[in-house]
Amino acid sequence: MDTASKRFIALAPQDFATLGIDRLAYVKRIACDGELRFEIHAADGDAIASLESQDIAVATILENGLVPVSLH
Repeated sequence: MDTASKRFIALAPQDFATLGIDRLAYVKRIACDGELRFEIHAADGDAIASLESQDIAVATILENGLVPVSLH
C-alpha cells in the first residue's frame, strides 16, 4: 500500500453523515407560505433556523462559530 492510500480511513455511513456536524453549516433557499426564506442546515441536513436573507443566514452561521460551506 502506498503512502497516499494510507491516509484514507473507511467511515460507516452514519459516521460520514455526522462528519463536521459541529463545525459546518449551509444555507438552503426555500419557499415558505409564498415567501422566499433561507434555512440554515447542519452538516447532516437538519434545519437549524429560517431567516429572511442569505446574508443574515451566513452572518448567523459565522456568529455561532460555524463554517459556512457552499453546496453545488
